[in-house]
Amino acid sequence: MHTVTIHQVPVLQVGEGCAEAAGAWLVGRGCRRALAVSGRSVRPVLERLCDRWHREGLETVVLPPVPAEPTVRQYEELWREARRHEVDAVLGLGGGSVLDVAKLLAALLKRDEPVTEFFGIDRLPGRGLMLVCVPTTAGTGSEVSPNAILLDETVWLKQGVISRYLVPDAAFVDPELTYSVPPPVTAATGFDALTHCIEAYANRRAHPWVDMWALQGIRWIGAHLLRAVQDGRDREARRFVALGSLCGGLCLGPVNTAAVHALAYPLGGRFRVPHGVANAVLLPHVLRYNLEAALDRYAEVARALGVPAGRDERSTAAEGLARLEDLSRACGLPRGLSALGVRREDLPGMARAALQVQRLLRNNPRSLEEGDILAIYEAAF
Repeated sequence: MHTVTIHQVPVLQVGEGCAEAAGAWLVGRGCRRALAVSGRSVRPVLERLCDRWHREGLETVVLPPVPAEPTVRQYEELWREARRHEVDAVLGLGGGSVLDVAKLLAALLKRDEPVTEFFGIDRLPGRGLMLVCVPTTAGTGSEVSPNAILLDETVWLKQGVISRYLVPDAAFVDPELTYSVPPPVTAATGFDALTHCIEAYANRRAHPWVDMWALQGIRWIGAHLLRAVQDGRDREARRFVALGSLCGGLCLGPVNTAAVHALAYPLGGRFRVPHGVANAVLLPHVLRYNLEAALDRYAEVARALGVPAGRDERSTAAEGLARLEDLSRACGLPRGLSALGVRREDLPGMARAALQVQRLLRNNPRSLEEGDILAIYEAAF
């Protein structure tokens, strides 16, 4: 068994209504003025929470809304605006893009270097401000992960800052904040979380300790995502999809994802396809390519999805792929790359771009060359 290092969020609160406690938690640690980072869609929630936190002694400086899938340039604009204010903490409330920006601001607000200098693994020397994350979607698990992703316009590819210093000081996972998320976003973010769990389990760096989170996340999301899509007020479904997303986030630091995410990055970079949608479209095709390299693992994924044991591991694993495709279809997600605005002539360039994401491709159960990636894109077209 190989060694993994797990950097976990020191304080994790999980439960309906727990987001309200984030302000008091910061005040209790001596913070008085926090930079509030959010997206446009959750502004009413932020305003309500800020009112409560102000009564508890926390002043908030609200940053302009973080755009979806932010670019390096957009991040830099927010960084310059944030530098105008004296704060002693950063509080991120939103989806994965918002939390990633909040994490980077907490680390880099007091530094002058451009964020691009820290793309890669373990290049960040520390973090200058206290950091609290409150997710409002159940998808990225960014509230407990060491990852932050931006779109690099120079290569039109998503780039990551991966560092233990990006793990927040506290995270508050409140399923109530996901009740108003619309069905398409619920479906896409849910498939992102499900992909985190599947790719962490079927992974060259898989580890028994992380397997527990991955399989439990698959069970919870597989059983409850469609219900959450069909009825956003289904409290039980929202709760367990949020818990499944949290499990996926806990997998990202010690193990991380693999080829599905690597192949999804060009879709987000060049075509601005939402990350969860790209994962959902590519997931069955990448897994079908990987199947023979990790049959036992994919059969266990199938069982976690509720597939009865077949006559052998191969048939069980194949039924698991079919179950994923059925779930994606039932959730209303697109079926192929052509539905995302991709043209067939775009595929070779996408394959070349995906091949650059070696930090994830090297985790994949089966090695991929450029031709293999192109063949997967063709199958998904």
